[in-house]
Amino acid sequence: MDLLEKALLYAALCLFWADCSNPGCVEVESDTEAVKDHVMKLRCISCKRRGETKAKAVAEWFFKPKKNETFYKIYEYGYPYLEMAYGSFENRIEWSGSKATEDIQEATITVSNITFDDAGTYQCYFNRTFSFSNGAISFFTQANKTIELHVVAEANRKLASIIGEIMMYFLNVVLTLWLFAEMLYCYRKIAAAGEEAIQENASDYLAITSESKENCTGVQVEE
Repeated sequence: MDLLEKALLYAALCLFWADCSNPGCVEVESDTEAVKDHVMKLRCISCKRRGETKAKAVAEWFFKPKKNETFYKIYEYGYPYLEMAYGSFENRIEWSGSKATEDIQEATITVSNITFDDAGTYQCYFNRTFSFSNGAISFFTQANKTIELHVVAEANRKLASIIGEIMMYFLNVVLTLWLFAEMLYCYRKIAAAGEEAIQENASDYLAITSESKENCTGVQVEE
C-alpha cells in the first residue's frame, strides 16, 4: 500500500469515526420569541464529542428577568428520580429532552402559559460526569447555553414564512397551468390520431368496396 492509499484510508476512517462517534445529536439553536398565553419550547442541546464514553448528566435551568440582575434556578432534571420546578415556573415546565437515559444530551423544556414576565435571559447547564476504566476514573465538565427570550402579544409572521407561502401559491398556479397544457396537448393528439384512424378506415372501406364491384363485374362478363 503506497503513501496515497494510506492517506485515503486514514481520512475515510476519520470521517467514519466522526460520523459514528455521536450519531443523532445535532446542536440546534432555540427559538427566541414566545407568544403570550401560548406554549414555548426552549431548546438546549449539548452533544458529547465521543459517543462511546459513558456519562451521566444533570440539567439545570436558570432565569433572569429583564429588570433583574441575578439569575435564579427554575428547573432541574436528572434521570430517573430528579425533576423539580421552582417559583413561578412550578407546574408550568414539562421535560422535552433526552428520554429514559442518564446520558442527557438534550435538555429542552416546554413552558406553558407564557406571560410577559417570562421575557428575559435563560441559561441551561449540563453538569456532566464522564466515566473511564469501568467507572474507576471520573471526570466532571459543565456546558451551558444562553437564550434571550422575547414575549409578544401576537405571533409575528417572519419574512421567510411569507416568501415561502407566496412561492407555494406560485408553484401551485404554475403546476396547474402546466397540467392543463399537458391535458390539452394529449387531447389534441388523441383527437388527431382518431381522425387519422377514421380516414384510414374509410379509405380501406372504399378500396374494398371498389374491389368488390370490380370482381362482381368480372363475374357478370364471364357469364
